[in-house]
Order: sequence, then structure tokens, then C-alpha cells
Amino acid sequence: MLWIKSFHIIFMVTWFAGLFYLPRLFVYHALCEDQPGKERFKVMERKLYYGIMTPSAVLTIVFGVWLWLGYGFSGAWLHAKITLVAVLILYHYYCGKYVTTFKNDANQHGHVFYRWFNEFPVLILFAVVILVVIKPDLPHLIY
Repeated sequence: MLWIKSFHIIFMVTWFAGLFYLPRLFVYHALCEDQPGKERFKVMERKLYYGIMTPSAVLTIVFGVWLWLGYGFSGAWLHAKITLVAVLILYHYYCGKYVTTFKNDANQHGHVFYRWFNEFPVLILFAVVILVVIKPDLPHLIY
């Protein structure tokens, strides 16, 4: 199972690298005013999203489920983690929508929006790492 855990972590890191970098590309793309630059960003965004991020997301989830089934993890911390992963999958989906929006030259947001959008996966990463490492007894935290 240590191999499975290793692959889960490797693909999670790769996925997060894309989740951090793609919205940064959106920032620069939103600021770009020349057509050759815009076309370059379209290629970079497409390759990052479809070539790196999406396969990494799928493999992160596959190895995560494999770990879950193999170790039989349970508890409120796991439910919280799975909820955050679901939110991250939704964020990933929205990144794909923005890739398509830029591809079609239909972007409606400025660079400031994408700067804020870029910060969201950092919050998720903090929460997930704390949940996995500390495995807090969440019901006791509520009272």
C-alpha cells in the first residue's frame, strides 16, 4: 500500500501544481492585449488542463479510493476531506470552463478576479493536509 500512497501523493502534487498555475495563466491572459500572446496562452492553458491537470486529478482520485478501500479509513475527518475533494473537483471543472471561455475569446473577468480565484486551492490544500495528518475528532471540535 505504500506504493499506492506514494502515487496518490505524487499525482496530488502534480494536480495542485496545475491548480495553482492555470489560474495564474488566466491572470496573465486577462492582461494580455496582443493576439500572438493570447494565442500562446490558449495553447498553454489547454495543454496544462487536458495534458497534466485532468489526468493527475483522475489518478489522484483513483489512488485515493484505492487507499480508502485498502486501509478502510473512517471518521469525520475523512468525510470532511472527501467533501473538500469534491469542492476541488468542482473548482477543477470551473478551471476547464475558463479555459474554454478564453479559447472562444469570451472572457468576461479581469485579472483581479483571477487573482482571487487563484487563491482558493491554497485554502483547500491547507485544510486537507491538516485533516489527513492530524485526523481531528471533528465532533468534539464543534462543542
